[in-house]
Amino acid sequence: MFTGIVEELGEVTAVENLGDASRFRLRGPVVTDGAKHGDSIAVNGVCLTVVEHEGDEFTADVMAETLDRSSLGALTVGSRVNLERPTAVGARLGGHIVQGHVDGTGELLERKPSEHWEIVKVSLPADLSRYVVEKGSITVDGISLTVVDAGPDYFTVSLIPTTLALTTLGRKQPGDPVNLEVDIVAKYVERLMAGQGGTR
Repeated sequence: MFTGIVEELGEVTAVENLGDASRFRLRGPVVTDGAKHGDSIAVNGVCLTVVEHEGDEFTADVMAETLDRSSLGALTVGSRVNLERPTAVGARLGGHIVQGHVDGTGELLERKPSEHWEIVKVSLPADLSRYVVEKGSITVDGISLTVVDAGPDYFTVSLIPTTLALTTLGRKQPGDPVNLEVDIVAKYVERLMAGQGGTR
C-alpha cells in the first residue's frame, strides 16, 4: 500500500522492449536505499516490482496489461517519474490509501497559474467519473490530491508549490497523459451496494 506522497522525482535511464513487455531501468537514490529484489516501488502511481538493484538504480518489468492501462508505455530515456516506496505498517497515512493499481489514464487539459498555486484540469474517463467527487481524493501519476471540481468528463486539482517543484505535475503540459487511480473505498462501497440490491 502507498499513500500518494511522492518521495522523489526519479529518471528513466533505460528502456528495453521485450515484445509483450518492457524492462525499465530507473534512477532514484531515495527509493533504492535498502531496496532488494522483489520489493515494490510505485512509478507514476504504478506499483512495480524490483527485478535488479545496483547503486541508485533499479530495474522493473512492465507487462502489456500495465502498458496498455497506464501511461508508462510513453516513457523514454530521460523521462522524469514520481517514485514512492510502500508505506510501513504503523506509519502516518499522509495522503490516502493508494494501491498502485491504475484504473485508467487521463489527459492534462489546462493549467491556470496563480501567484502561489496552480489549478490543473484533467480529463476523466466516463467509467471512472462516478468515483470522483468534489473534495474527495484521487491519485494522479501517483500523487494523492484533493478534487476541487468534479465534472462529468473532467476534474480539477489545486497544486501547491511543493507539488509543482517536486513531482512530474510541475512539468506536464496540456496533452500529456497521466495515470489515474480512484479512491478504493468508493469502489468497495459500490460493490457492496450492488450486492444488496443497490444500483450502479
